[in-house]
This record gives sequence, structure tokens and C-alpha cells, in this order.
Amino acid sequence: MVRRHDLIVLGAGSAGLTVAQRAAKLGAKVALFDPGELGGTCVNRGCVPKKAMWFAAQWAQAQRLMADTGFAVTPAPLDWARFRRQRDDYIAGIRQRYAQRLDAAGIEVIPAAAHFLAADTVADDAGHRHAAPRVVIATGARPRRLDIPGFDLGMVSDDVFELERAPRRVAVVGGGYVAVEFACVLHALGCEVDLLARERLLTSFDEELVETLAAQMQARGIRILRGTAVAAAEGSPGAVRLRDAQGGTHGDYDAVLWAVGRVPNTDWLGLDALGVALDGYGHVRVDTWQDTNVPGIAAIGDVTGRHALTPVAVAAGHALAQRLFGGEPDAHFDYEAIPSVAFAEPPLGRAGLTEREARACHGDAVRVHTGRYTPLQLMVAGHREQSVVKLVCMGEDERVLGIHALGPGTDELLQGFAVALRMGLRRRDLKASVAIHPTAAEEVVLLR
Repeated sequence: MVRRHDLIVLGAGSAGLTVAQRAAKLGAKVALFDPGELGGTCVNRGCVPKKAMWFAAQWAQAQRLMADTGFAVTPAPLDWARFRRQRDDYIAGIRQRYAQRLDAAGIEVIPAAAHFLAADTVADDAGHRHAAPRVVIATGARPRRLDIPGFDLGMVSDDVFELERAPRRVAVVGGGYVAVEFACVLHALGCEVDLLARERLLTSFDEELVETLAAQMQARGIRILRGTAVAAAEGSPGAVRLRDAQGGTHGDYDAVLWAVGRVPNTDWLGLDALGVALDGYGHVRVDTWQDTNVPGIAAIGDVTGRHALTPVAVAAGHALAQRLFGGEPDAHFDYEAIPSVAFAEPPLGRAGLTEREARACHGDAVRVHTGRYTPLQLMVAGHREQSVVKLVCMGEDERVLGIHALGPGTDELLQGFAVALRMGLRRRDLKASVAIHPTAAEEVVLLR
């Protein structure tokens, strides 16, 4: 027997949940498959628990600032066990609310993986068949594992949230979001951290601000080893050494975090038999409307390899549901000028083009304005660490192509400026605005 639906969604992460719930609200009969927890990576092993740890790191830093400001406090370490319980209880509540909303929407949730039998038919782990004229692949991605000796002596990002205590000395291998964020968080929570990267850090962010962040990380005590390709891990759990491609050794480390990218969850879906096109990394290839090359099959979220960010997955899922069931045949998500933040210490953010990207497109027509300042809360405490804001503009009227910031508050101040950038912001618009003083955001408005 084949159960029939209007829409089948494979994956209950941010992308899958959004398209399933929106389609159901528009009247579709929806089946949602996922063998894991509702919420996917973001809720369970990504954005939410990571940001909770980042807040804990911020509070640890705040203790030191309070002492430097004159409060009679002695900085104390984090009670990891209590923190884990509170964080995990919060996440369990999110999953419960998802389940309630899915039930209220009439969505059939099948807690199992599914694979394709045909373009319109899937089978779950128990062999039950489900069919629909539209199938959406939203199976996300997982941490990359390297085929090198001793890899299992370390942990991947999923495992960080299972730590019961802060390791004394940690090696973080990688140079992207995950590597830099966890290096900063773990250091702020009392770990000695070495960051081993093959190339420069955070390659999707503006190079000038990345280099400033790297200098600040090193000034705080994080050791950054660039040009280091790790070839093997040796030793035993709790006493791990890393060997690089040049024969050098690093360690001993109490823990090693492999933060070497992510791979799409496509290998068990049966896509080859259907001829669904993948890129060289296994991501599902999609067009402007999220459609694959096989009629009736679409894909959204991290499985496509296009801006692996939760808000992107949510927006793309909403647009896809509107196109399929909302009577909006041209609905699609615009991947231009997406704002993003690396929750380092301090946070680093971007909206629009970096200076390098802008010059590649517009050459000498690009004009750049950069400002540096020390935030008031740091100056009061006797600190001199500088924040940076940067505008990347083009032409005589200086249309803003990119806004970049490094420093406390970056994660909050960029959102409004990102809206203005999409609306055609000119530098004169910033000059004509009245600043809110004293704030970090005024540094963008007042930039000369």
C-alpha cells in the first residue's frame, strides 16, 4: 500500500520545518520524514546550543570586566553540569513546541529516514511507501570526518555539546565559522587553545577585519598556527598529539576538535538512480526556484551548499511553499546581500560585498571607508581593544555595497543596516541620519 500526500519533505531541520508548515497552512497534505530530533542541526547541535555557550563565554568575560571596573568580584569558572542541564532543557522545550505545531497543522511526522524509489515515491526504514507529486530534500549536512590516522581521538562539533567539563588544553583544527567560534568560546571559558588552520581564517569575511580579529584572538592568548595541514593524531584520549604534513608535532592536548567543514546528507537518498545532479561535494544542484534537474524534486537548506545559514534556509523554505501551494509561481529566495555574523570574541559581521569582492566586480570605482574606535565599556575598564567598522561603496554617489563590523554589539547592529543596504543605501543617507549616542551603531553612521 502507498500512502499519498501533496508534499513529502525529507528532513525536519530549519528548511524542512518551514516548507512543511507553510505548505500545510496553505492547505497541502504533508508528510515529514526525519530519523533525528525535530529542529535539526540548528536547534540541537548548532546555532542554539552554540549561542548559549557564547553567552556563557560573554558572562565569563563580563566577570573580568567587572573586576577591572571596580566591582568586588572574583571571576569563577562555569558549572558545566548545571549549564548543560539548563541549556538542554531549553532545547527540549523547543522540540516540544515544534511537535505541538506540527500536530496542530495536521502534518504527518514519520520519525525515520526515507529514500527515493521514484521521483514521486519514497520508502521509509520500515519499507512503508509514500507518494506525492512534490518532494523536497532538506536533509541538511553533518561534520566532515577526515580519513587520517587517529581521527577518532578527537571530536567533531556535535560532540562539544556533550562535554562535561572544560578541557585544560584544546586543539581546534580548521579556519571557518565553527573553528573560530569554538576557539574563542572555549578560551573564554578557561581552556588553553591552539587553532591550527590550513589557510587564512574566515575566508568569506572581509580580510582586513579578519586579520584584526586574529590579532585580538592572539593577544587574548589563543595560539594561531596558519599553514598547518594536520596529517594524523597520535597518543590516547586525554593526551593527543597532532602531526602536520611537514612532520611537525603539536600537543599534548586534552581534547581535539576537528572543525574541517561539513558534508551534505545525500548519500543514502538514492539520488544517483534518479539522475539528480550533485556537485563535486555531494550537494544537490538547484536552480533559482530551488528545483533540481528532476521534475517534482526540489532541495533547500544546507544540503544544497548555498549559504548554510538558518535564516537562509527558513526564507528559502517559505518562498518554495508559496510557489508550490500559494499561487505565487515566481516566488523564490534572493541570495544576494545576506548578512551573517561569526560569533567569535569579539563578533565579526558582514552584509553585502567584501572589499575584495567589490573590487573584483567594480575595480577602481570602489571607495572604502574604515573607522576604528574603543568601545566605551572597555575604556571604562581600562582596556584598549579596538572595534572596526567598514563601508565598501561604489561610484560618485557612493552606493553602499558592503557593511562590515568587528566588536561588541556587531551581531545586533548589523541587522538594520542590512535592510538599508538592500534598499539601495547611499553613504549620504548615513551622513544625514542622527546618531544614537553613545553606541557602537553610531560609528557606522558617523564614519568619515
